[in-house]
Amino acid sequence: MSESQQETICTVDPYQCLQIIPNPDGTITRLTLFPSIPAKPDLDHDNPSAVLTKDLTLNPTHKTWVRIFLPRKALDHSLSSSKKLPLIVFYHGGGFVILSASSSVNHDFCYKLAEFLPAVIVSVDYRLAPERRLPASYDDGVEALQWLKTTDEKWVREFADLSNCYLMGSSAGGNIAYHVGLRVSTRVQEFDHLTIKGLILHHPFFGGSQRSESELRLGNDETLPLSGTDLMWELGLPIGSNRDHEYCNPMVGNDGGGQFDAIKRLRWQILLCGVDGDPLIDRQKELEKMLKSRGIHVREHYGEGCHAKEFLDHTKTEALFYVIKDFLQEN
Repeated sequence: MSESQQETICTVDPYQCLQIIPNPDGTITRLTLFPSIPAKPDLDHDNPSAVLTKDLTLNPTHKTWVRIFLPRKALDHSLSSSKKLPLIVFYHGGGFVILSASSSVNHDFCYKLAEFLPAVIVSVDYRLAPERRLPASYDDGVEALQWLKTTDEKWVREFADLSNCYLMGSSAGGNIAYHVGLRVSTRVQEFDHLTIKGLILHHPFFGGSQRSESELRLGNDETLPLSGTDLMWELGLPIGSNRDHEYCNPMVGNDGGGQFDAIKRLRWQILLCGVDGDPLIDRQKELEKMLKSRGIHVREHYGEGCHAKEFLDHTKTEALFYVIKDFLQEN
């Protein structure tokens, strides 16, 4: 089947799906104002929060920042170095083009995860495409790690175990976590006492020019239609690139810099989560197979449901959190 024939399977208007309008200068107008939640850094004794949150500037020139999630219980007693909490650096989803770290869907997820584990979570608000195309978000993701190794921020220094750090992302954020991991795997000496133990890839967003079976089968998926993913890649990838660019398709351009050997040597553990109703599931299974063939330890967790179901249906969230908690405890 030719690609032109394959395109007919999807009848969804991608601009309407994403609620964006293209502008002549190459930017987009985002029509939907997603609910946003402000940070709450101080204890409210009348209405105490289980998790405190604080926003800090990452790069003022790029207007990037991070939101820290600190479980309140960490303040209730003095933590020795052996009792500090795991550190999770989180990259949010949104197809590289929408949402932020303060969007309620992302804030709520990180809030609940920080409380459940418990862990200190640093959620990165990176630059969006098409105004800043890939690899801008990867650059921001690495810069967040550089910030963590040098910051004097009390919540990081006193409560986060920098020797027990994981990179985590959902959907496009999973793609970012993966590529940030590749970048830093051969540069670990630059990060001093920030020790990355592995990656948590939740429904990671990958693609390719040749359609997969799940993409064809779920082309008109309500959550992630094929036309929508194509538009996200068109807006996110460097101008002139197709979906077989290495940022999109992890099966091409593999390991020119020895990253997989480095990940194997560092003994990073990778948790890869997917669901059968996600058009991306075949891509994720392909990634799992490739990583294992490189000798990298991958723990896969596949279930039922739609893309990013734990963000859309909170009754499904706790089950994922148990999987993540078991993964951290195993390492």
